[in-house]
Amino acid sequence: MRMSKLVGRRIKEAPKDAKTQCHIFLIRGGYIRPVSAGIYSILPVGQKIIEKIENIIREEMNAIDGQEVTMPVVLPAELWEESGRFHSVGQELLRFKDRNDKKMLLAMTHEEAVVHLVRTEVNSYKQLPMMVYQIQTKYRDEARPRAGLIRVREFTMKDAYSFHTSQECLDKYYMKAHKAYENIFRRVGMKNCISIESDPGMMGGNMSHEFMAIADCGEDTIFLSPCGEYKANRDIAKSAVKFEKSPELPLEKVHTPGKKTIEEVAEFLAMKPENTGKAVFYVDGKENLIFAMIRGDFEVNENKLKNHLRINDLNFANDAQIRKSGAEPGYASPISLDTKKVRIVVDMSVAGSSNLIVGANEADYHHKNFNLGRDLPGAEVADIATVREGDPCPVTGKPLLLKRGIEVGNIFKLGTKYSSSMNCNYLDQNGKSFPMIMGCYGIGVGRTMASVIEQSCDNYGPIWPITISPYQVHLCALNPKEANVSEVADNIYRTLTDAGIEVLYDDRGEKAGFMFAEADLIGIPFRITAAPKSVANNQVEFKRRGEKDMTMLDIASLPETLSKMIAEEVHKFS
Repeated sequence: MRMSKLVGRRIKEAPKDAKTQCHIFLIRGGYIRPVSAGIYSILPVGQKIIEKIENIIREEMNAIDGQEVTMPVVLPAELWEESGRFHSVGQELLRFKDRNDKKMLLAMTHEEAVVHLVRTEVNSYKQLPMMVYQIQTKYRDEARPRAGLIRVREFTMKDAYSFHTSQECLDKYYMKAHKAYENIFRRVGMKNCISIESDPGMMGGNMSHEFMAIADCGEDTIFLSPCGEYKANRDIAKSAVKFEKSPELPLEKVHTPGKKTIEEVAEFLAMKPENTGKAVFYVDGKENLIFAMIRGDFEVNENKLKNHLRINDLNFANDAQIRKSGAEPGYASPISLDTKKVRIVVDMSVAGSSNLIVGANEADYHHKNFNLGRDLPGAEVADIATVREGDPCPVTGKPLLLKRGIEVGNIFKLGTKYSSSMNCNYLDQNGKSFPMIMGCYGIGVGRTMASVIEQSCDNYGPIWPITISPYQVHLCALNPKEANVSEVADNIYRTLTDAGIEVLYDDRGEKAGFMFAEADLIGIPFRITAAPKSVANNQVEFKRRGEKDMTMLDIASLPETLSKMIAEEVHKFS
């Protein structure tokens, strides 16, 4: 491709709304252009990268017996009503009516669609196990798009679905899919991508893993043991914090005028936050009141609390709702509350501690020396605490490390959540009908491209891995009107292209500084420059993207030399 014909321009300044490296370079380098918030057009250099990522994905999915299909983006609401998700999923699901007043939606995921497909095509155990996948557009009505392709509204995703007759069969295939994902992220050039145990969330199922590209701009919080033996998302991470009991002291009511927060109460009573009990009130989707009690030095992990309660919606309660239960905002305590009006869930940090300071359900008063077993016998105890950096690892006991990550892929053991509700059944050897057992496997294609930039860039632009780079060689003609440079560069371009090498040829005759700055923004691994002095010696300058040193290569042997370099570079990711 000649740059004089290439669609898409490079931009010198960073966009004002771009805060992450990947967002800045994708805009500046002419890879994407915004159409609306969270909606982008993909330009030719970006499209070539995406196609290479998709091809790698296809190869790895085909290697585990995947069969590619295409399912519609627009779906009838009745499919999601069958599964029960049409009303349970929030506003991120875009619902609408067609001209016939039929309820429709834009798919943000395709579990319902694939079940509809499979139940029409598969009915016997002899056809199982099987897996189908697609690379398809999705739409999620994201409230706060950010970071370019990291969080968008319209996006391309590879989603795969496997169907099995037994849990054992799913378990084996799940590990094959896990290995395929490791292969994919290695081959696309991820420098640091880890698999962590995660919460299935709205997808359902009994096990899931997320593949996280470690990056400072990541939205997800990950906890790791120093050796990497333990890895978990913040939503489900556990720690091995040890709590110590001490002799119980008598419950004592104390005056705490105007002291409502943990910090204020602890300072007023000359205690530490870990000597207090924190009260956090929520309401679920049915306006039921939940009182979460946790030690003052911890924070409630709302995801853990929702999982414990088996609910999807959880919001903070207002003062009126709190007072209706008999508690006083800022001075709330579980003591003497009517459990018919409020469900009390106590964290293990409270259960493992002694003589805590808690509210007295009366303005300006607290209780000292609260002990759960004595003062709230039979309490509902669960792990609802957010893990903190430095807490001991539940596996190794070593202090946990906190990292940020971008979720680039996920896999789920769905079980029969969708097949049962949507009557996706198979007949066994005896002619008996059973729901198929499902697995689900997703990868965000655009997000993967953006994440590679976050892990592989410098101050000047991306440094693309050879496996997904838009081109393999960037040919620059410097001062093309002098010393037959244009003629020599044209010949190099033809010769390399004929040798099967992907070349981007800057034939525009721009100044060297401008030309090289744009080359850095495009980020192709190898750059060769034909300049008057080098051409006179039948040589070109050679430079690897991201390195300072340049060497000279003989023009006559360029196809062989570059082909060998490319093969060696590709081998690094195999």
